[in-house]
Amino acid sequence: MFSYMLRRILYGVLILIGVNLLTFVLFFAVNTPDDMARLSIGGQRVSQTAIENWKAERGYNKPLFYNAQAEGSKALTDTIFYERSVPLLRLDFGLSDQGQDIAYQIKQRMGPSLALALPTFFLGLWVCISFALLMVFFRGTRLDFSAVVLCVVLMSISGLFYIIAGQWLFARVLRWVPFSGWVQGMDNWRFLVLPVLVGILSRIGAESRFYRSLFLEEASRDYVRTARSKGLTESTVLFRHVLPNALLPILTGTVSALPLLFMGSLISESFFGIPGLGSFTIDAINAQDFSIVRAMVFLGSMLYIAGLILADISYTLVDPRIRFN
Repeated sequence: MFSYMLRRILYGVLILIGVNLLTFVLFFAVNTPDDMARLSIGGQRVSQTAIENWKAERGYNKPLFYNAQAEGSKALTDTIFYERSVPLLRLDFGLSDQGQDIAYQIKQRMGPSLALALPTFFLGLWVCISFALLMVFFRGTRLDFSAVVLCVVLMSISGLFYIIAGQWLFARVLRWVPFSGWVQGMDNWRFLVLPVLVGILSRIGAESRFYRSLFLEEASRDYVRTARSKGLTESTVLFRHVLPNALLPILTGTVSALPLLFMGSLISESFFGIPGLGSFTIDAINAQDFSIVRAMVFLGSMLYIAGLILADISYTLVDPRIRFN
């Protein structure tokens, strides 16, 4: 078990180093520091002097990978790659192009992101699994057919529609919840009700159909037919046999998505005015602050890799035979 976990962690570290290198190439080799300066200052008619001053203030006036003018180890360390990308591997995000402490901003905005993501994720998971079990319980009936049609309809609607329709109906017409905003303390639940509801509703269609397929496949196996032949009720068969044995594929999307909860929701946080990591990333993109965007891309990659490792480890807890593969 320990060697299995160690291999997965080492694979994850190697992948993270590769992602860091690829991200650097995309940000600096394809989009040169001169282009970044023009985008940040604004316009194509910016003087070369202004570009050089912008690069010098932010440390972008150095070579990318190798400094031929430096001696010894400084030929590798006195470069943009070493100063901008290598510190990310030790979670040193540095300063943004506007002079903000990126790590401090991440710590401040992590709370609002989790306040939105955690109830949306866990309540949505419970609703989707319950709805899927309900469809399987009444499979082959009109209720099952109607539920499948409803799932297809919900899948066909864009998530942006749920946000706009929810704000219009519940905030503007009925005035049950605030339109958008955020406050510190326990009163922020009023600003979370609508985005959590919208987040759950937008995922019911796709996830419920997926879970329904898993449960139906598991319900057709021989051990389930044997359980029914012993006189067990359908609800007992579903909850004691079908659901536990269908947990392995469910863990694929569940465990691997847990670390990504820290990243927040780009669309929901922007529309509902929640100062989380998602809106932080959108604001950085609009402000052409590439240091923040690069840090958030790296953080998202690291959390996603960590989620995959957690999913692999959770597989071994459910089915110990996997650890030997």
